[in-house]
Amino acid sequence: MTEANEPYLQIGEVAERTRVTQRTLRFYEEKGLLNPPGRMDGGFRLYSDEDVKRVEHVRQLQDLLGVTLAEIKDMVEAQDVLRDLRAKHRPEAALTEKRRQLEKAIEAVQSQYAIVKHKTEQMEEMKGQLQEWLKTFDRWMEELNRMEEGAAVARS
Repeated sequence: MTEANEPYLQIGEVAERTRVTQRTLRFYEEKGLLNPPGRMDGGFRLYSDEDVKRVEHVRQLQDLLGVTLAEIKDMVEAQDVLRDLRAKHRPEAALTEKRRQLEKAIEAVQSQYAIVKHKTEQMEEMKGQLQEWLKTFDRWMEELNRMEEGAAVARS
């Protein structure tokens, strides 16, 4: 289950700390975004500080990148791969093992990069469309101003 010396939080405490609902925490668990937490004898979920950090990371990705939960899952899993590789790194390892680990790290970061690149492209496309709308609106405003000036001259 859990180590006795590590502090654990119940679901309500994690929800309050991370500003998500308990239902959201269960959903994250169901979708694989959050590892199943340890349990107390009564079945209450117990979350570690790592679990809290993971929930905060998921929320940050949602807020900053506007990514889907599936994309977040891919991003978080890539972070897990990198964390695992760091934990398993041994300076004395054979060159083939070092190469295998490096290739795995590159693959993980490339998958994250692809998601961010795609979102950036989408945002750039939206930004361009908004800029075009603003140019059109500015042109229309100039036309209205000219029409208004013409009407004022005609009245005088």
